[in-house]
Amino acid sequence: MDIQTIKRTYNSPKWLLSLAAIMLSTSILSGCGEAEAVDAQIEEKEIVSIPVEADSVTSGSISSNYVTTAVLEAKEEAFVVARASGIIDAIYVEEGDYVEKGQVLAKLDAQRYELNLLRAKADLQGLEKELAKINKVYSQKLVSDDVFDKLTSQHASATATLKIAELDLKEATIVAPISGYIAERNAKVGNLTESFQRERMFHIVQQKELLGIVHLPERELANIRKNQQAALSIAAAGRSNVTAYVERISPVIDSTTGTVKVTLRVPNADNSLLAGMFAQVALEYDTHQNATLLPRKALLSIDNTDSVFVINQGVASKIKVTTGFQNAQYVEITEGLTGSEQVVIAGHHNLKDQSPVEVIDSNDLD
Repeated sequence: MDIQTIKRTYNSPKWLLSLAAIMLSTSILSGCGEAEAVDAQIEEKEIVSIPVEADSVTSGSISSNYVTTAVLEAKEEAFVVARASGIIDAIYVEEGDYVEKGQVLAKLDAQRYELNLLRAKADLQGLEKELAKINKVYSQKLVSDDVFDKLTSQHASATATLKIAELDLKEATIVAPISGYIAERNAKVGNLTESFQRERMFHIVQQKELLGIVHLPERELANIRKNQQAALSIAAAGRSNVTAYVERISPVIDSTTGTVKVTLRVPNADNSLLAGMFAQVALEYDTHQNATLLPRKALLSIDNTDSVFVINQGVASKIKVTTGFQNAQYVEITEGLTGSEQVVIAGHHNLKDQSPVEVIDSNDLD
């Protein structure tokens, strides 16, 4: 083939069309190869397991609670004030001391009361001697009835005056009206105290048994009964297992707040709790035994539908469940689980049904 023939062949339309077809086929084949490679990469990414944290469904008891708060109060307390007037002569107790009922707390200067008592005794003795003389002659009608009645009245008055003087002297000694701890001591030696003044000398609290006052919505009234248990969590005392009992339920509902006052009795035999402590209260309405308990972190609630991811052979399946009682750690499952499943508790918010997963330690998730 000469040069001219070759030129005519390469410049012919047929040859150009054949060349274009060859180039197009090569491009298509090359594109298919690249697409297959991309598909392989996508498929490889899809089968990568998602790291999650898992826990087991258990069986046990769970209670229905109403959670509220309360401030602990002393069941017995007394504000001690002086019944007599005078200068405080001595104080025998300090704040924090435990005192028994009738124990001496303080004494006032009693000199004036002692003198009043001596005078009252002398007056009474004089009247008793005079009345004894009158009695001898009154039976013989040698003394008028008016004189006898007047002397008898004076004797009765002197007797009463003596008793008042004895009482005043007794009240110059301040004693504890109840057993308990001295919460406050406002009295100071040398201070003048007036009888029944408003300022209290001592504040005594008995803390062997405390009270917790809670106010419940009226709709909860049907779930409350006397001696019902309540669980108290008291952070200040480092205790979360204090058991209290319903002592009293108010017979009326506060119309302004729509609540009912409930008084809890809190045993405190070891005096580890103090009046004024803040407590988290969980009133126990009912308890279900042998319930299927799901870790609360595993529950997903979306659009009023509860579900959980159950792991089976490395695959997380989304299961709808029906819940019952709940507390801070567990949720009772009444339908949907058998009680032997392994469930996802972390890393499940972005999971899809039938996603491959890998269970790892919680520290690895961080």
